[in-house]
Amino acid sequence: MQNQPAVSTVSMQRLTARALLLGERIDTSGLERADLVSTAPLAFHTGQAGFVVLYRFGVAVLFGLSPLEEDEVLGKVGARVSGAVSRRDDETLVLEVAAEGDEKTLANGHLSIKDATGPRLLVVADALAKSVALARDERRVNAVFDTVEPFAATLASTGRPPWRRRSMLELIGQTLLVQHRVSGRVAVEDKPDVLWDRPDLERLYARLEDEYELAERGRTLKAKLEVISETARAFTEIIDADRSVRLEWTVVVLILVEIVLSLAQMFLSRGGH
Repeated sequence: MQNQPAVSTVSMQRLTARALLLGERIDTSGLERADLVSTAPLAFHTGQAGFVVLYRFGVAVLFGLSPLEEDEVLGKVGARVSGAVSRRDDETLVLEVAAEGDEKTLANGHLSIKDATGPRLLVVADALAKSVALARDERRVNAVFDTVEPFAATLASTGRPPWRRRSMLELIGQTLLVQHRVSGRVAVEDKPDVLWDRPDLERLYARLEDEYELAERGRTLKAKLEVISETARAFTEIIDADRSVRLEWTVVVLILVEIVLSLAQMFLSRGGH
């Protein structure tokens, strides 16, 4: 990783950072260039005073871009986005560059940083990207909870599962899909790689992590996923048990039918004599 020179001090006294959820995944292969600041995530300077960070889990973080520059970048990246979303979650943060003083959140909600060099912007980008990705995953998990509730309410009030096997299978499918999309894709607990080279930025990341409650939201999401997993397992067992009961009754009915037919045959045989 190379440290790029800070963007013009005059133009960077106030800098807007914007994280955008573009889709399920961004294919960054083939975008490598000589002036990269980072390869994982892919980060580079662009435009007059802009900086772009692309994350494979579908988030782009843009710093200091004009509307035209932003449209140009998103247009180029758009072709590499799989599972593009119609609703773009976003997170915006205004950065104020001040070489003196602590790096902290100001009373106006802006973040004070000492400079706008690549490593420092990568730390900010990491927190914003995780926050946006968590918002997507939280929405998905909450949607599954909303679907689970009617089934659980019926089970609690009647003691019997709702006899809508197809709906239950669809719910299990949604549950598995959410688990697949959420689990392991955004490593909230992992710190950005740039901190290995710049341990002096640990405090800045800690402030951002606390500001966006990344650790707390990650734990809550994990707990909800565990509940969803248990729910899916319970519904699967209910379906299996229901199927077993039906098979048992089918066997009993077939045995009874066979007995009745045998008795009828015996009766007819005796009547014939």
